[in-house]
Amino acid sequence: MGELEFDIGGDVYTAELLEDEAPESVEAMRDFLPLESDLMHVRWSGHATWVNIDEIELPEVPRENHTVYPSRGDILLYPGYRNEKEILVPCGSTCFKSPAGELAGNHVANLDATQQELYELEQDTLKNGQKDITIREV
Repeated sequence: MGELEFDIGGDVYTAELLEDEAPESVEAMRDFLPLESDLMHVRWSGHATWVNIDEIELPEVPRENHTVYPSRGDILLYPGYRNEKEILVPCGSTCFKSPAGELAGNHVANLDATQQELYELEQDTLKNGQKDITIREV
């Protein structure tokens, strides 16, 4: 099983890739990694953060292992079916949505972070704004 590394403002977490559950989504992510970007607080989805990847050309990615209600630490790839493309990092109660309504993102990895770490991450982006993030495969 492959792993991703999430370096968020100097705090480093790993995430186990779900290659069997979302093979085409995982492959699409591998094609654009490493990614250096900004992690922001969500606007619509609850207790979560996200990375805008709208500028990245993705192949046609099917819905696979998709959910509207991810659990804390479930990394979702949303390839832009009805809204801008993004990577969602849920930090607590999350209903993935946008002005277009509820969205189903492909669950591609599980972030190895505690409930407290994710709570602090979400609160930091809510109160202080975006954080630098680098995502790479390890």
